[in-house]
Amino acid sequence: MKLTLTAALLGGAALASPALADCTQEAFAIDGVSITGAEALPAGDDSPLPHCRVTGRINERTGADGRAYALDFELRLPDEWNGRFVHQLNGGNDGEVKPAVGPLLGGNKADTALSRGYAVVSSNAGHDGKAVTDAGLAGGARFGFDPAARAAYGYTAVRDLNPVAEALTEGYYGKEIAYSYGVGGSNGGRHAMVAAARYPEMFDGLLIGYPGFNLPKAALQHALDVQSFRSVSDTLATAFSREDLSLVAGKVLAACDGLDGLEDGVIADADACQTTFDPASLTCTAGQNSGCLTEAQTAALVTIHAGPKDADGKQLYSDWNWDSGIGSGNWRFWKLESPIPPWEQKPIIAVMGAASLAQLFTTPPTEVGGSPAELEQYLMEFDIAAEAEKIYATTAEYPESAMDYMTPPGADNPDLAAFRDAGGKMLILHGTSDPVFSVRDTQTWYDTLDANNGGNAEAFALFYRNPGMPHGAGGPSTDDYDVMTPLVNWVESGEAPGAIVAGVTEGNAEGQAALGNVTRKLCPYPTVARYTGSDPASAESFTCQ
Repeated sequence: MKLTLTAALLGGAALASPALADCTQEAFAIDGVSITGAEALPAGDDSPLPHCRVTGRINERTGADGRAYALDFELRLPDEWNGRFVHQLNGGNDGEVKPAVGPLLGGNKADTALSRGYAVVSSNAGHDGKAVTDAGLAGGARFGFDPAARAAYGYTAVRDLNPVAEALTEGYYGKEIAYSYGVGGSNGGRHAMVAAARYPEMFDGLLIGYPGFNLPKAALQHALDVQSFRSVSDTLATAFSREDLSLVAGKVLAACDGLDGLEDGVIADADACQTTFDPASLTCTAGQNSGCLTEAQTAALVTIHAGPKDADGKQLYSDWNWDSGIGSGNWRFWKLESPIPPWEQKPIIAVMGAASLAQLFTTPPTEVGGSPAELEQYLMEFDIAAEAEKIYATTAEYPESAMDYMTPPGADNPDLAAFRDAGGKMLILHGTSDPVFSVRDTQTWYDTLDANNGGNAEAFALFYRNPGMPHGAGGPSTDDYDVMTPLVNWVESGEAPGAIVAGVTEGNAEGQAALGNVTRKLCPYPTVARYTGSDPASAESFTCQ
């Protein structure tokens, strides 16, 4: 499937040197590409191995909003190259060139694509998130007032940068790339799924973590969360204490932990848990004033787990799992409270989430104030039933809706036939306690993909759920896993992945406290890791069934 990237792909532009070049700006000269830096970096604290770090810029322009835009990138080229390329697909609102080291989605942050010898590119997706300095915390999403910047964030940045980065890589080493991979989590996972649908021959393999492929729909949940929590208390942080959410996690575990055959702090059978756990068990009974929630608290949790709905009760996004990760710091950080003083300790959804819903995911965009209070108030006043249609809206100035430019084409009824027929492979990992993008939405997407491929989606796409994992590696879950090697073996040797053994890193305090020093199996969906052996600490005692 690998496309040979020649000068023809760049409109006749040619590399300055066809052979292995020195790490200098002159060595990377391509027409239409501004190389802004090149330096040879030795192995060190921020450099896992000797490599050439190249920075550059393409697509410079003035936007419809009068602001300057450009697609800035960083390319890292290891001295000892393994012949492969990774496009690092970044998260959040992008807007920053993250170091191009290629995180591989696990809890071991030292294990990166660069450390394994891959060439890696990273970008800002076509906008500078710090360019707007007069909009407070809303500034990072102000690019939503430029239609082309929206499109770049959604899909054109990957389309435009990938051939440039691959050509620079091939020119530097004087040989073709053997295999290309796209790797990303969260919004980066969305980027990867968009690439599979829009550019099915771009990547040989895609490693996708906890993807926000329905991000505009998921943004509606932010308003539901804030409104529900504020119905309990005057502030988000006081709606639920840490002890309250630990209580909820404990109640869910008590009901569901043993469904997989072993009470070990892991709810492997998440689907069975949704019908087993009764939220009413959380509420204080007559005369009870501890070890329980108020009726208002329970009602708020039931509402947010049901997901946003329109006036007729139609689902606007997805429902959510009741799961043990609700007690994690990550869940709280996203939904209730942060430790960040400039945010006035408000959670991510009330700051970044509010600004994005207002300026990126609804059309036309709404200029929202940039103080923490103003952003939270925007979500409080957002009429979900009446305004949800704005994620599908277009205007003459904004001809693409948020759903058009953000989601993979055909995401509501996927078959990915072109990606499949080109030989592409994808591996998707999602935590069952994700507070940002519902694993149940990913599950529904995969079920539909499987049905549309005659029950054989596993021939090119595999989906793994990690019990207890919130948004990204960590929390009361296993986080020490390697999901890149199984994908590579699948792509390059035809070895389809099976169960993936996962442990708990020493740095994952919540995982160590909940699980201890154990190993478990991450099973290909829809199978579940069930206890069938003797040693409860060993993954070998579990079978994917």
